[in-house]
Amino acid sequence: MLFSKNPTSRFLLLTLTFVLLLSFSININASDPTNSEDDSDDLEQLLALDEQEDQLPEDQDQESSSRFSEAEVLSKAQRIVLELNSDNFKRVIDENEFVLLLGYAPWCVRSAELMPQFAEAATSLKELGSPVLMAKLDAERYPKVASLLDIKGFPTLLLFVNGTSQAYTGGFSAEEIVIWARKKTGVPVIRINTVTEADDFLKKHHMFVIGLFEKFEFYALKVLVFLDYSVLQSWGSDYKAFIKAAMSDNEIQFAEASNIEVAKLLYPDIKATNFLGIVKSEPERYTAYVGTFEMENILQFLDYNKFPLVTKLTELNSVRVYSSPVKLQVYVFAKADDFKILLEPLQDVARKFITKVMFIYIDILDENLAKPFLTLFGLEESKNTLVTAFDNKGSSKYLLQSDPTPSNIEEFCSGLLNGSISIYFKSQAIPDNNNASVLAVVGKTFDDLVLNSPKNVLLEVYTPWCINCETTSKQIEKLAKHFKGLDSLIFAKIDASANEHPKLQVHDYPSLFLYKAGDKDNPIKLSTKSGSKELAAFINKQVRPKDQAAKDEL
Repeated sequence: MLFSKNPTSRFLLLTLTFVLLLSFSININASDPTNSEDDSDDLEQLLALDEQEDQLPEDQDQESSSRFSEAEVLSKAQRIVLELNSDNFKRVIDENEFVLLLGYAPWCVRSAELMPQFAEAATSLKELGSPVLMAKLDAERYPKVASLLDIKGFPTLLLFVNGTSQAYTGGFSAEEIVIWARKKTGVPVIRINTVTEADDFLKKHHMFVIGLFEKFEFYALKVLVFLDYSVLQSWGSDYKAFIKAAMSDNEIQFAEASNIEVAKLLYPDIKATNFLGIVKSEPERYTAYVGTFEMENILQFLDYNKFPLVTKLTELNSVRVYSSPVKLQVYVFAKADDFKILLEPLQDVARKFITKVMFIYIDILDENLAKPFLTLFGLEESKNTLVTAFDNKGSSKYLLQSDPTPSNIEEFCSGLLNGSISIYFKSQAIPDNNNASVLAVVGKTFDDLVLNSPKNVLLEVYTPWCINCETTSKQIEKLAKHFKGLDSLIFAKIDASANEHPKLQVHDYPSLFLYKAGDKDNPIKLSTKSGSKELAAFINKQVRPKDQAAKDEL
């Protein structure tokens, strides 16, 4: 799976959406074996070294105990990941049933976020006895190998099953990588039989689905991973739907129990068998499924309920956030300390809009995440708490223009749902146009200076980053001076990167439009490739009285 760029300045970047397919890589120091026996020997030696370290005397001094620091744990985990190269990649992939491969480039910035997650997942999978071999490839150092393995960007995660690759479709925390890998290699559901197993399960999983079924047969689920549903025919329909949902979902660990007392340790409010619920480590901890047991309905229930009341946006979870079926999303931008104060009352507000509005927090000082969004509102320099909203279904954006108090945020959300909140269009401050030959138009003045003006308006639409705009602007300045004596014509310009209006939908820059008096709803688009003489002739034809002599020469 590849990750892409941050959102661009154009709003329908909301489809910012849904292609913020992040990039991340991992730089893990592992042995670089050249034959399969060496692979095994090197790995065994490293693991033996780890075991020796783990058996140090208890009275070891404080300096020695520092080996349990996060850096040491990560280093140990990284040694479990096998480094592929041009000599061993084919053998490793062909000789192992399951290989989860990370293709990376050392310079990839986002790899720093994924690095500890991938290494931790490798450790967890080893401890669980998983058959998955975790491997990595420096795609920049071995470009031919990367090309053969279809690694086209950084990072790319691929699962090889008996030599055939499939794209990674899971999440990017260590827990999510483990869940996905186990589901794809034979363990879509964990069966909980005892109190001890339930306690151990709770320590390892912060979010999971629990199913309670009084009577079911436990089959080798590995067969089902490869979509052989024939075994399911003898199971009850509810349990069958549960298993199918577990196999189809790529993010959440499913667990099952047949003993209600054991199940209650995971979900205390269970009152009957054939029960399904989702458990999360947050205030809204337990949510029970209500409805018929059908795979599609269960998956939809999870999509609407898997996020916390307020989700903190990161590079690693952004794809999941943008692709949520909850299309009305409220974004709170605040400094970390300010958000700590706001969080609890915000959760109370979010609880009232579950499945209708998704609440997302972004640190306003995090330029990589916050600035692209704030630019859409013309507020990229803001440092104080802001509340915005996006309707991803209708591609609209909104801004809370009162103080971001819990009551105002709740009123804002209610207005979003009932349609009483106006769509937000960004605008610069109203400029001083005194003595200007070309009037500067902003979003707030577009109606007055262009649409409602009784005069003809020649409007230049430009952006600061446009290569050809400067040439066109000079041309418009020249035309404005030439037609200075024509009272029925106004020359104007608008910076489309900083100003918006519902009736100004332009995607090519520069653009020239003539808004004729009496027909402002149908502006005439002029060619920016025309010379000044051609433009002057066109303007004369369109706006000068027919009985007045044309003045074409500049």
